[in-house]
Amino acid sequence: MNKRKALAALVWALVGTGVHAQSTAPYPNKPVKLLVGFAPGGAADHVARSMNDAFGRALGTSVVVENRAGAGSSIAAEIVAKAPADGYTVLIASPSSISVNPALNPKLGYSPKDLAPVTKITTSPLVIAVNPNIGINSLQDLMARAKKEPGRINYATSGNGSAPHLGGALFTQLANVDLTHIPFRGGGPAIQSLIAGDTQVTFGTPPSVLPMIQAGRLKGLAVSTTERTPLVPGVPGMREAGLPEYSIEFWYGIFVPAATPAPVVKKIYEAAQWAMGQPNVKAALAREGTDVDLSKSPEQFAAFLQEDAKFWVKLVKNAGVKLD
Repeated sequence: MNKRKALAALVWALVGTGVHAQSTAPYPNKPVKLLVGFAPGGAADHVARSMNDAFGRALGTSVVVENRAGAGSSIAAEIVAKAPADGYTVLIASPSSISVNPALNPKLGYSPKDLAPVTKITTSPLVIAVNPNIGINSLQDLMARAKKEPGRINYATSGNGSAPHLGGALFTQLANVDLTHIPFRGGGPAIQSLIAGDTQVTFGTPPSVLPMIQAGRLKGLAVSTTERTPLVPGVPGMREAGLPEYSIEFWYGIFVPAATPAPVVKKIYEAAQWAMGQPNVKAALAREGTDVDLSKSPEQFAAFLQEDAKFWVKLVKNAGVKLD
């Protein structure tokens, strides 16, 4: 019996030592999941897949992109908010998850305070594009048609509360027109509906729209910034297109669960900064109309978010955006 007790004690001691060694092993010691709140083919997915190899090299482990689409990206945000705060579950998010959805739905399963900001990584304009077969060749044509046929033009977006949804809402407000919002589970499905003719217009993200414009399957009417941008060549800015008061951009950033230890946040921040600075990553993003735009620190990103939220929440309120 004494031998059995001694053997059992030895086994438990070894197990305990193993657990302790695992818990104190330097971060990271296993793959990191990078969650995207939209379906493959959209802007968030493109940004994640453009950076994940370099991000993994900087961290010293593999980074696996996981698409968890739905609820305007709230599903992915909630998963990360409730994940263990150990740095192995990371969110790439836009204003949808952080500002818009909480303003639209106070009953969300998470709060923005459940997510710790790490760094902003990109900024992009939206692109207003139409199916080329509907006879709309300019932004002025779109506004005239919308006023003539209120409610009959459908605009496709990557979901309720997404940047394209808010871009469309701002347009209807400033142009004083009535468009019908058709939300999808990502930019890819939204653009496919436009190409098929099921919808007529989109306020799309550049990675979703640009390849189709270049292939002649969509027609770009304007970018959402006041002036033209080299990110979207050949497409006028809003001043030139005829609605100079319209201006909107969106960003993507990296977030982790709120209780993630500071040294882990620091390592993720430094890895993201390095990854986004790689020439091949910058080039891949630029080809899809996206600029690298980095925060100087997690604290600066947090301060930016406080001010940025005011814009999006005001837009939600003024444009009367509701959950469908």
